[in-house]
Amino acid sequence: MPFAGDYFGNNYTEADFPFPGEEEIIPDLASESLPQVDEASDHSDDDSDTGSNDGVDGPDVVTQTNPPIPHHAQPVGANNTPPSVRTPPAEEEATSGPATAPGGIAIDAHDSLRSAPQYITEYPGKKAGAPISVALNNATAAGYPGYRDQLGSNSANVWAPFSSKMDWEVAQWAKLRGPGSTAFTELLAINGVMDALGLSFKNTAELNKIIDTQLPAKRPAFTRQDVIVGGETSEIYTRDVIECIKALYGDAQHAQYLVFKPERQYADADKTQRVYHDMNTGKWWWDTQKSLEQQKPGATVIPIIISSDKTQITLFRNKTAYPVYLSIGNLPKGIRRKPSKQGQILLAYLPTSRLLHITNKAARRRAQCNMFHACMSNILSPLRLPGINGIPMVDGHGVTRRGHPILAVYVGDYPEQILVTGAFTGDCPRCECPNAELGDYPNEHNHRDLEAIHDALEHLGEPDYAQTCRDARIKPIQHLFWEDLPYIHIFQSITPDILHQLHQGVVKHLISWVTDACGASVIDERVHRLPPNHSIHRFKKGITSLSRVSGTEHRQMSSLLLGLLIDAPLPGGVSNRPLIAATRSILDFLYLAQYPIHTDATLASLDNSLQEFHNNKHIFSTLGIRENFNLPKLHSLVHYVHAIKLFGTTDNYNTESTERLHIDFAKDAYQATNRKDEFAQMTKWLERKEKMAHHANYATWREADQSCTTLDATPVSSPPRHLWEPPDMACKLNVKMTRHPTKKSVGLDTIISLGGYGATSFVPALCRFIVQFQNPNFTRGQIEAGAQEIHLPFRSLPVFHRIKFWNERVHGNQTLDSIHAYPSRSTNGDVIAAARFDIALVSVQKGTFLIRLPGMRVGQVRVIFTLPENSHQLLGFSPGKPPPRHLAYIEWFSRFPSRPEPHLKMYKLSRSFVQGADRLVSIVPVSLIQQSVHLFPKWGRDRATYLSWSAEDILEKCNTYYVNSFKDRHMYYNVY
Repeated sequence: MPFAGDYFGNNYTEADFPFPGEEEIIPDLASESLPQVDEASDHSDDDSDTGSNDGVDGPDVVTQTNPPIPHHAQPVGANNTPPSVRTPPAEEEATSGPATAPGGIAIDAHDSLRSAPQYITEYPGKKAGAPISVALNNATAAGYPGYRDQLGSNSANVWAPFSSKMDWEVAQWAKLRGPGSTAFTELLAINGVMDALGLSFKNTAELNKIIDTQLPAKRPAFTRQDVIVGGETSEIYTRDVIECIKALYGDAQHAQYLVFKPERQYADADKTQRVYHDMNTGKWWWDTQKSLEQQKPGATVIPIIISSDKTQITLFRNKTAYPVYLSIGNLPKGIRRKPSKQGQILLAYLPTSRLLHITNKAARRRAQCNMFHACMSNILSPLRLPGINGIPMVDGHGVTRRGHPILAVYVGDYPEQILVTGAFTGDCPRCECPNAELGDYPNEHNHRDLEAIHDALEHLGEPDYAQTCRDARIKPIQHLFWEDLPYIHIFQSITPDILHQLHQGVVKHLISWVTDACGASVIDERVHRLPPNHSIHRFKKGITSLSRVSGTEHRQMSSLLLGLLIDAPLPGGVSNRPLIAATRSILDFLYLAQYPIHTDATLASLDNSLQEFHNNKHIFSTLGIRENFNLPKLHSLVHYVHAIKLFGTTDNYNTESTERLHIDFAKDAYQATNRKDEFAQMTKWLERKEKMAHHANYATWREADQSCTTLDATPVSSPPRHLWEPPDMACKLNVKMTRHPTKKSVGLDTIISLGGYGATSFVPALCRFIVQFQNPNFTRGQIEAGAQEIHLPFRSLPVFHRIKFWNERVHGNQTLDSIHAYPSRSTNGDVIAAARFDIALVSVQKGTFLIRLPGMRVGQVRVIFTLPENSHQLLGFSPGKPPPRHLAYIEWFSRFPSRPEPHLKMYKLSRSFVQGADRLVSIVPVSLIQQSVHLFPKWGRDRATYLSWSAEDILEKCNTYYVNSFKDRHMYYNVY
């Protein structure tokens, strides 16, 4: 086969090739002269919950509460300035904001996220967050040494109160991982099991007794109270909120991570690009600290994060639980998001009674509101005075500070937000925007007037109370639980909710609108034909007929939605450009809103995306799909930027974390009961599980240092600053290959044949690679001549069918991405698995350690193989310079154009050819492959043409493609 330019180029040094360890040494392609593909321009063309909002008060709610105290402090951080926006245009064509790269991202916005903030302004003064005591007795009484003293164990038995390591590990397995209590008792009852294991307990009851009586409780116990509503008694199980805060703050496992004061972080020396990630980088903490320092210098703010949500705990009988969770903003969000780190604590189970004995529906709804607020007031009222005056807080290092626990954030879905704020259903729970104007943009309404609402609440008991509350746009509830809590603006404490507002809200509506615009048959036909990819879910039955779609499924749909609109005709010949622009802008907003780190530049991009949607939403009215956009969940998007600036990025308070906690604290807990008086059993089960989890951490500490004379070292006044990590989507993915090949021997005929792997130019490509690798300074002519002299000493090769991508430092052993390359498999003539040859993003420029498009190229992986070691010498490889262990045969697509296609804002590619119909190919080290790529086909106007395609052959039949930037967060972040 005539030489037409290969992967590497002309000028080589030994450093240009990865050797035995396949280190990340990137070959130079500066002089590579692959033929350019002619990139000729292409000319082809409800949320409105309803309910009674009358002023009827429900029956009185009777519970044990503390007497009310005056509102002692003004709310802080109430920045009511709306974002800068533009008036949406009236014309029919798509309109865009400022020039941006694909994804609506300003060209330089991502650069500010790739490196750690170098310019940090700490809160001025030495008193804020400063210790008030670092006495040694505090250190010995805190953390694991204090726990050891409570155990009363001697230094000899690390596993006390269990008799041995075996005894402890069996107990740990039984309570944290094992079967039910009855099954465990039956296991131990088997003759000889208990003696063989040397256990100190013979059944579950005895093990429970050890846990209950001999393991110290590091978290408070639950207490049961009665709530009486209209003569009906319900139960509430609660914990002391102050003790829960102390338990989280003083946990030895958390000591090294705690943050004690706010700071401002910047990405540039001029301090124009502020960086937001954890809660201490937001404006709320800084403003609250400032207010406290004016009244009580030397304060340590303890931001309280409360979340609540009713959840189903049985598939039948409609059994529900209503858990309330608590965490503190002093813990980094990475700790709070991981259940194994125990950064969240179950604070209460609220009553779940439906109050069916109240026959008037409006009165019943109001009674449920009153019951909720009475219960939450009972739970959170202990925060009042400590929030103002402070209380001693001892961390796991034994350092004491004066902590001020202040409710900062309340996490919940829309019904929960309405319930917490007392707003009317259909209104915005944060701002004063009238219901009829929720769909307007720009929207300049301020946050609700907290003082006016407090004034209205003071009329409780007066005849005009209901009307006064109605005038203030809140429901006439007896006592809102937050009305006497200090330093809180409850309406700005209501935070964004990615799961319900975006995935289950706006995206759900958008999919419905797009389906109405294009037709369900067109959408499903295209879904069936999309090429496979690790990150793309295969909806084999389409997406338009699905029912009870989950948030996860809506997330999966969003990754492919834009590709379904390419060349899609609309009724009446209406241009589809506004439809594509509106869809693209919502997807941009969705992906941007989930960034784990933001700067002012990326937040401006977030606003631009929302603006672009409103500029183009007229397409849905033009098509008769939607007359107005007065949807609370759509309106809520205008508050995202403000919330991120106040409290940090959305992963600080996303309800997805709450949904995950339901499994541990509600569903699993219920499954451990006998279904009788279940909440008493659930709380006891959780207390025992928490004790065992804490004791496991203690046992690890004891085992690591059996002397245990001090807590790791002399207590320090403050923990070391955390090492900043770039967002996980910016972290490089590492290639992981199986130890053994999928097939030990595949014939070259099978590799080359179209019925096999289809690597038709495999032999000449491999010969050129061998010559290039051994002679990096050869010219093209020399490489071609040398390749003619290579004779392969084998007729078969070991072949791998999959490349995995991990990032163990960030995600452990989770497979984040993968690339498949294998022919079809059949049994008895029936195809049981279709052929699959995935698309990859490959580094083609020396020094490209970050994913930058000028140094990347897209190719289809046909074969992943290794050269047999017994052939190395025969091929001329020296023992000190063996070839890379894993190699891949790549069929190249065209280079990335300088700019994405302006209409779709996606990069357009096509196959690269040499000498007519021959595809441009190379063999490259697998270590140069960065991640998989998903391509959208250019469907064209001829429906009959793409109906002849299938998911298995679309990459062969289609001529033009677009790079799917929504494949996953890594692709969206890096390909711009």
